[in-house]
This record gives sequence, C-alpha cells and structure tokens, in this order.
Amino acid sequence: MSAAKSITPVVITIDGPAGTGKSTVAHRLAERLGLEFLDTGAMYRAVTLVAMRNDIDPSNGDAVANAARICDLHFDWTANPPRIMIGHDDVSERIRGADVNRLVSIIAAQPAVRQVLVDLQRKIAQRHPRLVTEGRDQGSVVFPDAPVRFFLHAKVEVRADRRASQMLDAGQDVVRSELIEEIRRRDHLDSTRADGPLRRPDGAIDVDTGTLSIDEVVDVLEREVRDRLPDLGSDV
Repeated sequence: MSAAKSITPVVITIDGPAGTGKSTVAHRLAERLGLEFLDTGAMYRAVTLVAMRNDIDPSNGDAVANAARICDLHFDWTANPPRIMIGHDDVSERIRGADVNRLVSIIAAQPAVRQVLVDLQRKIAQRHPRLVTEGRDQGSVVFPDAPVRFFLHAKVEVRADRRASQMLDAGQDVVRSELIEEIRRRDHLDSTRADGPLRRPDGAIDVDTGTLSIDEVVDVLEREVRDRLPDLGSDV
C-alpha cells in the first residue's frame, strides 16, 4: 500500500490598514488557491468584545490577555468563511459593531494581548498548514518567512467609503466625516504602537486597492502567488 501523499505547508500573508479589503480579498484568494483562510483581525475584535463584556479596562493589557487565554477563542472551520467563536457563542457579526471599532486598536496595542494572539495564530497554522492569513503584522511578525507576502493600501477616503458601505449593509448609522477621522486615528495607533506596528513587511508585494475592484485585486494576488509558487496547485 502506498503512503498517503504529504501536504506541503504554505502560508500567504496579506497585511494593510483598515478598509483596504484585506478580509474579503484573503477569503477569495484562499478559495481560488484551495487554501484555508485566517482572519486575525476578527481575533482582536473578539478579544475586545470579551473585555467589554467583562468590564475590563482596554488599556490593562495583562487583564485583557488573561481573559483572552481563558475565553475559549476559536474558529468554526466547518463554515466558509470560518466563524469566530467565544465558547459556543458565534460572534462573527457582533464584533463588527461600532463599539468594538472604537476600542480594538487600544487592545491590539497591548503587548501582552498581542503575544497571546500571535501564539494562537502560529498554533492555528500548525493545525491548518495551508493558509491565507490577513492582518497587520502577519508578514512582518507572525509569519516573516512566508513565501509570498502582500501589503494592501488605499487612500483614507476610499477606505472610509468601503467601511461605510459595510456598515450600511449591516443596518448601522454612518457619518462619513466621523468615519474618516476614526480610520485616521486607527492608522496612527496601529502604526505607532511599540509591539507589532502596522508596516509594510520587507520584501512584501505592494498593491494599491483604491482603483481596483475586489475581483481585480484577487486577480493580481493570484497571479503573483502562482508566479512564485508554480507547484502550489499540485497539493490542492
């Protein structure tokens, strides 16, 4: 009897600021390539929700990190895309609320919290070794040796309009000027934090998503991946 074919691990990272389309692009790219999809931004949002539910000061990194360790944060990998869970509670929609938006960058800036989630992300990659993962430090900190790393960006106004469309679809009220200011504030917090700041990873492929549709962005990324990993499809 022949041995089962081994699976070659591969992690593709997509980083960038809020509103550049990372999650949608990463999910669609994963589908095209036959890989799994990891939304690390959802993990930070879920921990933010845990802190809110337990009245934990978002600037108390140790307390938030401890809550993150014991809250049973995980994904339901049977769903497509995977659903993020706190215990048995599916919080995939709840974490997109404006109240979570306001606090997530504060919590994501806490080194103790980042360490807990970086460790969890690496463990996920061990159990799910063929991933497209998106976030703000995936190619720079979490998976610096990933064979293909992308950095997405777009003008603030474009990103605000995209986020406004998402919020309106979810039935949330939107004030565009406030959204632009919120994104600028978050960019500043994300890029100036001491631990895992938002930055373009060395050697990452830079993609301006501002003038492209989602499908066009995915086309660009898929072409780059297949050029660099011509044997990728052999294990799918």
